[in-house]
Parts: sequence; structure tokens; C-alpha cells
Amino acid sequence: METTRHDNPVTLALDIGTTKVVALVGRRDQFGKIEVLGAGIAPSEGVLRGEVSNIEKTVRAITEAAGTAMRHAGIQVRAAYAGIAGQHIKSFEKKGILTREDPHTEISVHDIERLVRDMYMLPLDAGDKILHVIAQDYTVDHQQGIKDPIGMSGVRLESNFHIITCQKDAAHNVQRAVEKAGFQLRSLMLESLASAEAVLTEEEKEGGVAMVDIGGGTTDVAVFHEGILRHTAVIPFGGNVVTRDIKEGCFIMSQYAEKAKIRYGSALADEVFVDRVIAIPSLKGRPPKEISERNLALIIQARMEEILDYVMWEISRSGYEKKLIGGIVLTGGGSLLNHLDKLVEYHTGLSCRIGKPVELLAQGYSEKIASPVYSTAIGLLEQGLRQEEARMQQQAVRPERPEEPEQEEARENRSARGWFEEVLRRTREWFESEPDVDL
Repeated sequence: METTRHDNPVTLALDIGTTKVVALVGRRDQFGKIEVLGAGIAPSEGVLRGEVSNIEKTVRAITEAAGTAMRHAGIQVRAAYAGIAGQHIKSFEKKGILTREDPHTEISVHDIERLVRDMYMLPLDAGDKILHVIAQDYTVDHQQGIKDPIGMSGVRLESNFHIITCQKDAAHNVQRAVEKAGFQLRSLMLESLASAEAVLTEEEKEGGVAMVDIGGGTTDVAVFHEGILRHTAVIPFGGNVVTRDIKEGCFIMSQYAEKAKIRYGSALADEVFVDRVIAIPSLKGRPPKEISERNLALIIQARMEEILDYVMWEISRSGYEKKLIGGIVLTGGGSLLNHLDKLVEYHTGLSCRIGKPVELLAQGYSEKIASPVYSTAIGLLEQGLRQEEARMQQQAVRPERPEEPEQEEARENRSARGWFEEVLRRTREWFESEPDVDL
């Protein structure tokens, strides 16, 4: 049965970053686009390079951002979907194999699910857990390069999987912070995948593209080719190291270094045609500090080129450096640096554009929400809405009826008793039967 847009689920997305926490409340409209009902941003002081380092400070930031978003939306939401990042994120490739019993039946969704479940049983480094298992392509018997094997027939089903892992402690800290803020964490998603969901087109993913999300503490990279995720990486440098370089290079306070970067900064010194002098406030009772706008740009450019070197190393490591027709798509708050797209093109030789999360948004969206700052949160919102819609469909087909603890225990006892009685019956039949050979 078709539902109206007011019957669609509403959920909360939380982008818990190094410099800020972004919260969005949204739902789908009648055309399947995301309608953002409320947004909130709060300074983040409890996150270091993408990882929660102080639970209480993170809880306060989540509470403030989510509270603002829900007040704007006029709705109280408890289900939340959050992103995770940090240097602890790792990825690797693994092949899965499933031997089917009946080669004449069609491959079903259940076969794919069995193959994916097997991947979650892989041995990992101590303290790690699997975050995502993403199929790249399939092989049915000897037929390779299949994107969707459902409906085909065969005995041997194989798949190449991209496995993304995270540290259990890091994921647990995010969960604790979200739950202490009063929300139920339904799912964690790698932030680079959420950003890619929001800013990349299907055409770019098919042709080959590298999404680079420059945040405050980390720079996330995701490489796509032929519509498939091929490589992910987290670089432990972001906008904060640029601010730190300005602070140390110009001998000014951190808050003024950040403001100078945002207001006067350029990622390409050659684009600074007029060498203006900027007056930066100094300590109380001392004259302002004067710095050259070109010197400011040189500091920024040097650090951004270093970050881009790391990005290109990851792209090269993926093996798709020469196959990226879509070039590089920049997003995140760090992408708002003036002339950064030009620097990327000059430094990498790849085409570049600034990715804004407008493809998923409903008509009439605010220009503020269309900023790269909201890319990760909108991608998380899209993922959350998909999962909520799937839950609603599942409940409509088969309503969930949780058992009472006593009922569940009784069911388990009946099952164990039935198994024991079956063993006794078979043993009795074996002893009472005539021997097959003469003694």
C-alpha cells in the first residue's frame, strides 16, 4: 500500500567530527527525495582525529546539535544513525566461496546472504570488528565479472569482497556517547561511504572517481570504478593541521589562525594577486600582528600539497590511478578553501570538482544545507531512511512479536527435550534391530 509522505519514517543522522557535530532530522517526500526537517551544529571538543576521546564532551555536543535539529523539526526522534572515522579504520580484499547443493535451482538472495555471513566470521586482529562487507563482483562456476548473480544457476558461487574494519573500542565509544545523549544507535557507517552516497553521481562511480572528504581531523578517500567501491582509506590529517601551521608560522592564536584561514586563506598562492597585509589581533595590551596574505597562502598550499600527496598515494595503491574518468570530487568542510580545486588539478593532473550533497535533497532545500559541510550527515540520513523503510516493510509482512523470557526459555527447553527423546528413540531402535551380519 502506498503511503503519504507524512507516513514516511523520520530519523536522525549524526556526523560526529573532530571540529563539529552535525545533526539532521529528515524523511522522504512523495518523490523519494530527502526532506530535511531540522539541522543543528555544535562545536566538538571530545573527538580527536575522528575518534571519540572524551565521552562527556561528545555527549554534550551531540545533545546540543540534536536538540537544535529536533526543535527546528518540531519532532522528537530516538532512532539515530552515526558515522565513524579515524586512523583505526582498515580495509582489505577477501574472496568468498559458496558450494551450492542443487546446481539446477536459481541463485537467490539467501545464497548471497550466506556468502556475506561467512565473511563476518573471518579472523581479525585483536580488538578489531568488521564494519562493512561490500561485494565487488561475482563468479558463477567459471563465468566471471558478474554484478548480480541472482536468478543464475550454478554449483560454485564466488565473490570478491571489500572488507572494512574498525576497532571495537572506537565503535563502542561512539555508541556510548550516542546512547548517553538519549538516542538509540541503530547503525554505524564509515563516513567516507556516507559522503560518497551524498555527492557522487552514478555516472561518476561507473566511469571511475575518487571521493576525497577533507574534515577537521582526517581526510577520507573512497575510490569507485564500474559502479563498485574499490578502495577506502583514512588519512590522519585534515583542516586542523593547516590551522596549526598558520598558528606556528605566523605566531598567532589558534582561534585567529582558523578565522584567517577561512576568511583570507587560499590554497594556491599564485591566485593571490594583491599582496595585502592582514591585521590579526594579538594578546591583550599588544599591537595587532600583521601578516602577508601571500605568506598565508604559501603556508596553506604547502600543507595541502602534503595531504594531496597522501591522497595520491592511496589512489595509486588502489590500482585505479589511470582509470578515473571522473577525477577527484572534493567534499567536507576543508573543501571550502579558496582555489583548492585548482590546486588539486595542478598537483595531481586529475580533473576536480567540489561535491555538494544536492542530488538526494528534495526541491526547495536551503542553500545552507547544500554545503559540503553537510555531505556526511546527508549520506547518513539516506542510509538511515533506507534501513527504517526496510524495517517498516518487514514488520508489515511479518509483525514482530517479542517473546516473554519465560516463553523463550520454555521453547528452548522443549527443543532440547525433543532432541534428547529423538536420540533415545534411535538408540532403542538400533539395539532392537537385527544385526546386518552373522557373528
